[in-house]
Amino acid sequence: MQGCETVKKLYSDDSSSSKNECADWKDYDSKDKDDDDCVDWDANKFRSQAKKAVDAGNWDKAIKIYEALEARFPFGPESSQTQLDIAYAYYKNSDPESAIAAADRFIKMNPRSPNVDYAYYLKGLVNYNRDIGFAQRFIPTDASQRDPGNARSAYDIFSELVRKYPQSRYVPDANKRMIALKNNLAMHEVHVARYYMKRRAYVAAANRAAYVVEKYQRTTAVPYALQVMQEAYTKLDMPDLAQNAEKVYKLNFPNGPPVPEYENATVSHKIWDFIGLEK
Repeated sequence: MQGCETVKKLYSDDSSSSKNECADWKDYDSKDKDDDDCVDWDANKFRSQAKKAVDAGNWDKAIKIYEALEARFPFGPESSQTQLDIAYAYYKNSDPESAIAAADRFIKMNPRSPNVDYAYYLKGLVNYNRDIGFAQRFIPTDASQRDPGNARSAYDIFSELVRKYPQSRYVPDANKRMIALKNNLAMHEVHVARYYMKRRAYVAAANRAAYVVEKYQRTTAVPYALQVMQEAYTKLDMPDLAQNAEKVYKLNFPNGPPVPEYENATVSHKIWDFIGLEK
């Protein structure tokens, strides 16, 4: 097909579709004028130009080149790698929805690929970092006080990766992130329990705190959950249950919580928590 004269005409300079395929790239400065004309490029040329865009941190241009490569060579020997490259470029370009969609498409089309574990890892990574925007990088907010939906999704995806591909090289990092996510999810439940305490919904607070102790064992949130249980049962005039919670707390945490609620709290963190905008 590549040698057919009729097909070549489709990619000739007179083809409006070919020109449109490269039109968006002409908005970028290039020392090599041929870089903006992809009519006669082969797969290797596409990849080399995409790598230049990636090295320059120009993720928007890299995405366009990868998409053109996939459209031009959808069944090449490295087509599956192109799908992963597109997913990663979307992730770096702060487009989480497109990144996850691309990773899901790769998993569906290449279930036996040796790189399918990376697709799962990338999905988890996207959700793990989804709430970390420009403001969150510089404002001392507390992630455990926000909606845990993305954190829960990331935890589930990392868990699936560990379960399906225990020998994957991404498992060690996934396990570390799962620990952080589990602590975050547990502490979110403690914040909810504390909110119930403020609303004088003591039964709901005690149940939520008990849920943390039961479902999130060995997390940094457990001692704080026990404190809520003790206070809630005291308010409910249930001294036996309050004493049980106190005994468990003193037995397991005689010196107080082993990890401070704000382990690396700075002055700005303390001010932000004092204002309580997220509570």
